[in-house]
Amino acid sequence: MKLDFLNWYLYNVSNTPSKKKIKMKPVSKFVNSIFAQTTTLISSISVLAVFGPFISVSGGFWDAISHLLKEPELFWTIQHITIYSGVSLVALAAILGIILLIKKSVHGSLKTGISLVIAGGIIQLVAGFADSLSHEVYGIDGLISWSHQPLELGLIMAAFGGFLILKNREHTKLKILIPISIIS
Repeated sequence: MKLDFLNWYLYNVSNTPSKKKIKMKPVSKFVNSIFAQTTTLISSISVLAVFGPFISVSGGFWDAISHLLKEPELFWTIQHITIYSGVSLVALAAILGIILLIKKSVHGSLKTGISLVIAGGIIQLVAGFADSLSHEVYGIDGLISWSHQPLELGLIMAAFGGFLILKNREHTKLKILIPISIIS
């Protein structure tokens, strides 16, 4: 493991009487904590990458129904808050995925799944900002607008990435989320 050298160095330097005692920095503490263990991060990413798109799609259906009913349209409606709550979950999964990629502790299709979640999260964040600008400039938009297309692409990428992660973890209790990942 890459952190063995860091642990050895911190232990030996801090226990050497001729040198000043070095305290662990917050980043080192986090990297060595239970929250940053590879299995914990993978589990967290898979749950976030499955429920984020599911919540976004649910909010999208709700928003589409609102458009069909000709309800007043502002950007921060409850429907859009629901959509972007799901996007926020995917963005959090992407941040955790970046930590795993930096640690170089994932390989193969698991790495591909995490990369898809990261790319999907970035696309959704950028498209969400573009959707906000679109609503500011043009007001109500249609069901299929130029700002919705990349948002949906990012959603599909994140959902597929979450599915790949779950397929790699199907020997764990997380396998019960596979049907939800297929639906989203």
